[in-house]
Amino acid sequence: MTDAAEYDVVVVGAGPVGENVADRTRAAGLDTAVVEDELIGGDCSYWACVPSKALLRPAIARADARRVPGLAASVQGPLDAAAVLARRDEKVGDWKDDGQAAWLDSIGARLYRGRGRLHGPRSVSVDGPEGEHHLLTARHAVVIATGSRAVLPDLPGLTGAGAWTSREATSAQQVPERLAVVGGGVVGVEMATAWQALGSRVTLLVRGEGVLPRMEPFVGEHVVDSLKEAGADVRLGVSVAAVDRPGGHTGPVSVVLDDGAVVRADEVLFATGRAPRTDGIGLGSVGLTDGAWLDVDDTCLVRGTDWLYAVGDVNRRALLTHQGKYQARIAGAAITARAGGVPLLETDRWGAHSATADHAAVPQVVFTDPEAAAVGLSLAEAERAGHRVRAVDHDLGSVSGAGLYADGYRGRARMVVDLDREVLLGAAFVGPGVGELLHSATVAVAGEVPVERLWHAVPAFPTISEVWLRLLEAYRG
Repeated sequence: MTDAAEYDVVVVGAGPVGENVADRTRAAGLDTAVVEDELIGGDCSYWACVPSKALLRPAIARADARRVPGLAASVQGPLDAAAVLARRDEKVGDWKDDGQAAWLDSIGARLYRGRGRLHGPRSVSVDGPEGEHHLLTARHAVVIATGSRAVLPDLPGLTGAGAWTSREATSAQQVPERLAVVGGGVVGVEMATAWQALGSRVTLLVRGEGVLPRMEPFVGEHVVDSLKEAGADVRLGVSVAAVDRPGGHTGPVSVVLDDGAVVRADEVLFATGRAPRTDGIGLGSVGLTDGAWLDVDDTCLVRGTDWLYAVGDVNRRALLTHQGKYQARIAGAAITARAGGVPLLETDRWGAHSATADHAAVPQVVFTDPEAAAVGLSLAEAERAGHRVRAVDHDLGSVSGAGLYADGYRGRARMVVDLDREVLLGAAFVGPGVGELLHSATVAVAGEVPVERLWHAVPAFPTISEVWLRLLEAYRG
């Protein structure tokens, strides 16, 4: 038996992005339903942002403390791995979503637990966990916010070998004695940092010649140097050819490289790519390709439709929770405006209904030791885009605030200046604590603040933020 119900908006996916859409549409008075087949709160809350940072925070705090005389001698021992894992479990609510479900109820959104699938235009069918069936119709919009999933490469021996993806890496209950990490992106370097600090002997295997390839090259160089100093075995320019685990999901695993070398480990993490969670959600019923990334305009409306929106990872604009939540705010405003009959949306550059920052000012922090942070375009990206640019660099270790933050502080900062308009196109930082520098850079890039005006934004003494003054002085010459 199928229960039928009608809503103004139906959101498929209740991670942070879907939750934010529901929050915006409910605040505007639109009747909203939310569909989720896993935990309310999504990957970010249970298998990504929250647990990974809970694992990394003790490692970073200890590293910072070891750089401060008078404190360093007190933190020379190993981390209490059991306590770190217990705190991680607490931060993810022991993988229970009662609180998140209660929040959805508090804003007046109706929650349907089960697998949601498009069932033709403006229609979503839901198969519940107890065999119940619902058919939901949306008067104004259906929003796809189902996120992405880790992809394992097609390698001999990998199927059935019990390899970790990001989910297992952030939820493991035991510290493996030896961990092989394949991939030099954010997940790879963050998990290498965390598990090395927790006591694993980590081998990081990277196909390219550096890590964090979307950031400035010097950022990855600092991160690699630090991982090596911490005891990790970092191998660049290598590829995995096969995996051999005779015991199936348990026991030692051998990672065979393309040059014949073998890395032996107790667990292997593959952090080698993501795919959209759009397979099996009925895209074919509305003329779209099952399992595909969804192409959207700047209001997050799926091109070729006037009712289907895609926010977060599924549209591939920026696979970051904070950008997905930003898109959710934009989409929520656009849905509300269109439902209210607004004839002309603010879709001009930086308009209220335009996710312009996805193109120009995407910020990201990587919580390694040292931290890495960047916003906007790198120097290489700016040059490829045809801008006439100048990169201005400064040694963060020479900034007085950095010297007080930690003895022997090592880091670097760069701003990329558009010489024709004299505004920042991008900025990048690497060093302890630099994540807190990023929002000022994001404001400068998103706001297109002229360099001559940035000169009057005075950084407080003695903080690491003084690097802004040094960068501007170097630019002025």
